[in-house]
Amino acid sequence: MQIKYLAKIFVTLRTSVLDPAGVAVQSGLKQTGYDNVEQVRIGKYIELTITAPDEMKARRDLNQICDQMLSNPVIENYRFDLIEVESQTGVF
Repeated sequence: MQIKYLAKIFVTLRTSVLDPAGVAVQSGLKQTGYDNVEQVRIGKYIELTITAPDEMKARRDLNQICDQMLSNPVIENYRFDLIEVESQTGVF
């Protein structure tokens, strides 16, 4: 049996890494009167569907996908939410 999951992946720069895009957005916000914004960090949001026999396998695969393809582990962190969307039993 394969289960289909929806993964919602969030990739952000590590806190120790300067975020020039975030600094630029924060500056723009201050220039337009939003002085109450203290810090802006820019990241990536990715959605994908993945099939696996169980949630543990899906999580293992997603960790590898994020480490190898969707993030740069040297400067970025990631986290994901995993939602089961469909079970396929093979019965027709």
